[in-house]
Amino acid sequence: MIHFIGAGPGAPDLITVRGLRLIERSMVCLYAGSLVPAEVVAAAPEGALVLDTASMNLDEIVAEMEAAHAAGHEVARVHSGDPSLYGAIGEQIRRLEALGIPYDITPGVPAFAAAAATLRTELTLPDVAQTVILTRTAMKSSQMPNREDLATLGASGATLALHLSIRNLRHVVETLTPAYGADCPVAVVVRASWPDELVLRCTLATVAAEVRAAKITRTALILVGRVLDPGAFSDSALYDKNHRHLFRNQKTARRDG
Repeated sequence: MIHFIGAGPGAPDLITVRGLRLIERSMVCLYAGSLVPAEVVAAAPEGALVLDTASMNLDEIVAEMEAAHAAGHEVARVHSGDPSLYGAIGEQIRRLEALGIPYDITPGVPAFAAAAATLRTELTLPDVAQTVILTRTAMKSSQMPNREDLATLGASGATLALHLSIRNLRHVVETLTPAYGADCPVAVVVRASWPDELVLRCTLATVAAEVRAAKITRTALILVGRVLDPGAFSDSALYDKNHRHLFRNQKTARRDG
């Protein structure tokens, strides 16, 4: 069995219990060394084959999985964050299915959630934004599909979490300013939850200069939206004393009874 495991955003204790237990029993561990902390894969059992895949290509990675499966070993394929987001697991799964090798997926804490925790903010606030868009911009990696361009997505006014885009910041600012305004709050979170985490709070008007001054060139998430500095906003109806829902009605019924 191949176990695709989300290691979380960086802090070793943010991996799920399930993910850690799978690593602890897998005699082969393949991990993205540039993004997954060594403490996570150190949990592999004594004598396990632990390989950093940063310098490996897809054929080499799948070959290791195939060999391990043929030898009867479980494989922990450890990705940063949550493997469903920019984890490049789709092509690995396709190869495994063609080979008839079973696999499962264990989710992890995604970078945008870790960044929101660092910023101590809710990304969906009443009257401000009720949608979060996770996206990126096209540079050297795969092109963006039609109708997923930043201008189209930004027209929604939703909270944006931009991955893999820090080197494309000029395009981000020029594209989003007409929709969000130059004063729209922006947060750049570098290596969320790592010991060397860095946070910049700025606006669309100032973010480029501040990123340049901080010499940030990689491993950064860009958050854009009014939720980052919302001012006044309405309370959620969820906990309003006058809002009735199934569980609160049951509580009232028990008291009345």
